[in-house]
Amino acid sequence: MKIHLVPAVAGLVLLTGVGVATADQVIVTPEQQTVIREYVDRHPLASISLLGVELNVGSTLPDTVELQPIEVPDVEYRYVVVDDRTVLVDPGTRRIVQVID
Repeated sequence: MKIHLVPAVAGLVLLTGVGVATADQVIVTPEQQTVIREYVDRHPLASISLLGVELNVGSTLPDTVELQPIEVPDVEYRYVVVDDRTVLVDPGTRRIVQVID
């Protein structure tokens, strides 16, 4: 009985971990991406360089980086251009939610 219980508990723990990871992912719909790209194209920013910061989803930008608002309905993110790449950022956590190439 104990032998069968251990794999079941381990499986439940793994499934719970996967559920938590999925809940943390940010989804930007294709429609939002199109509107955001158009907005960014109309409101270009000068590119900045950030040494030691990788432009990956989940990376955190330092407080010294000024985030610009995106005035698009239903989009709460801010943006900045780093190394000629537009980056969408969650203003509350300063985490990158998407890198737009």
